[in-house]
Amino acid sequence: MVIVVENAPPRLRGRLGVWLLEVRAGVYVGVYNRKVRDMIWRNVEIGLEDGNAVICWSDSSHESGFRFRTLGTNRRIPREMDGIQLVSFLAEARDSG
Repeated sequence: MVIVVENAPPRLRGRLGVWLLEVRAGVYVGVYNRKVRDMIWRNVEIGLEDGNAVICWSDSSHESGFRFRTLGTNRRIPREMDGIQLVSFLAEARDSG
């Protein structure tokens, strides 16, 4: 399992550091069963505030071999097409001045 957070409050980053190894700033990894993974993600949902996050985990039943969920505002938007999770990008905001 990998969780990446951006603009996360320090208390959430500290909480994630209790359960997962922070291999880079905002990038947390660990191996847990579904029940614990869901509990950790609930903590992200509660504590994220104005940041954004993505969680990715191994899933042999899925064609790609993994699944992911996102939370918060980001240019990368998950889309499902023909049963496969893909990512589309929102256009960058342009300055009209």
